[in-house]
Amino acid sequence: MPLHKIITHDSATKIYIWKIEESFEDLFDEVVLNDINLIRLNTMKSEMHQRGFLSVRKLLQEAGYSDADLHYDQDGKPHLKPNSQNIEPVEISISHSFEFSTIAISDKPIGIDIELAKEKVLKIASRFMDVSHLKDLSEEEQIRKATVVWGIKESVFKIKNEKGISFPDHIFENTFLLSDKKATAQLSFNNLIESFDIFFEEIDSNNSQNYTLVYAFEN
Repeated sequence: MPLHKIITHDSATKIYIWKIEESFEDLFDEVVLNDINLIRLNTMKSEMHQRGFLSVRKLLQEAGYSDADLHYDQDGKPHLKPNSQNIEPVEISISHSFEFSTIAISDKPIGIDIELAKEKVLKIASRFMDVSHLKDLSEEEQIRKATVVWGIKESVFKIKNEKGISFPDHIFENTFLLSDKKATAQLSFNNLIESFDIFFEEIDSNNSQNYTLVYAFEN
């Protein structure tokens, strides 16, 4: 079943992960899109992105929502309307990468990212992270850790979603081990320093490719 996993972080926070195995046609037949999102889907040039977009709608269904419950603000941040299960506003974050898509739903601001771990992340690591955090690690461990750090930066940015935030200049990960499965980070921006709790885990796609899931909460 393409619903790969549900992570219950706490009583008010769930992470839904979809493994995208269906064709575009099968996914399209199983969801109902509003007019705006149908136009958005048709403007996507890549079928991979289209399937990722549709699989997110499948995850919304798994969580008891529909495409009609999802809307985006002027900055592109997603929001959910309350449904029969939640009369209070709920927070949502969305990510997809190649074979997987994921959504996080919580009663507090949350940011989520899923990434395929690739060698090229090391070539750009100095552009977004403190590379001293990769010291004394094997190349495989460096790839894995740099992918986590990228996910940390993405997740924190998705919570704040403010123009001008720079990954290397404003978001800072604290020292952590891959075995910790959690970390902390700070956002230093507009004369404010904000702290975030980070959680991460690796997902095996069963074809020798590994993905990293990261999600963050403002502390």
